[in-house]
Amino acid sequence: MANIVDTIKADLTDAIENDKLVLPTLPEVALQVRDIAESEDSAIADLVKVISNDTALSARIIRVCNSPLFRGSRAIENLNMAVSRLGMAYTSNLAMGLAMEQMFQATSDMVDKRLRATWQTSTEVAGVCHVLAQHYTKLKPDQATLAGLVHLIGVLPILRYVEDRDIQISSIMLDNVIDQLHPRIGALILKKWDFPSDLQNVPLEYANFQREVPAADYADLVMVANLQLVAGTDHPWTEMDWNTIPAFGRLGLDPNIDMSEEEDLNAQMEAAMALLQ
Repeated sequence: MANIVDTIKADLTDAIENDKLVLPTLPEVALQVRDIAESEDSAIADLVKVISNDTALSARIIRVCNSPLFRGSRAIENLNMAVSRLGMAYTSNLAMGLAMEQMFQATSDMVDKRLRATWQTSTEVAGVCHVLAQHYTKLKPDQATLAGLVHLIGVLPILRYVEDRDIQISSIMLDNVIDQLHPRIGALILKKWDFPSDLQNVPLEYANFQREVPAADYADLVMVANLQLVAGTDHPWTEMDWNTIPAFGRLGLDPNIDMSEEEDLNAQMEAAMALLQ
């Protein structure tokens, strides 16, 4: 049976190397939002106009704004108020991230379950990244959130491939293919999408536990957030000695402290994760 795994890997690797792999495109609303955010002469009103065309997205941004992470003195009732409070940068990154959720759906049941689970993990990691960035770094929480939301984006083409060819494969074997190929594919996608280079390297680096870099970066945040979420489970990553992982030191975090037991921090992480669900 190892044969099917090797075949899929060979096929996908070949497609990557010959530029034949069909990479997903950013949803239209995400592209529009980014254009506005990057243009010098755009105003909050322009952003509101684009986002308000998507009612579900608008509702979620208003909800984020009223969450414990951002709660101001008065409730936010409309998109205009929400964007004004969050600011252009945060709103655009959040809108781009949330717009990606629509990509994580499929027609076949097995692939759909997988995609939804992948998105669920991405949103949980993104929530923790937001809080870590805010508390421990000078990195931007909006970029940190986006880093978490896209760190598994490379899973998409692999699952599409399995679905399109109607390949019957066990869960364990599929995991094996995904683990080996998604980081490289993820980096390709983010490059194609013109994401900033410090986000492009996140899929490649977030599970490179011995990486050495001069200062904490978004890959460190995504790494530590992932570890935080598997703490106390039987995930293979819990068998490593976390004291040997330099990212904790760069973030000024003690790997032996369970963050979920620090009430204030935990409340914030829960809030951040709930936002993105």
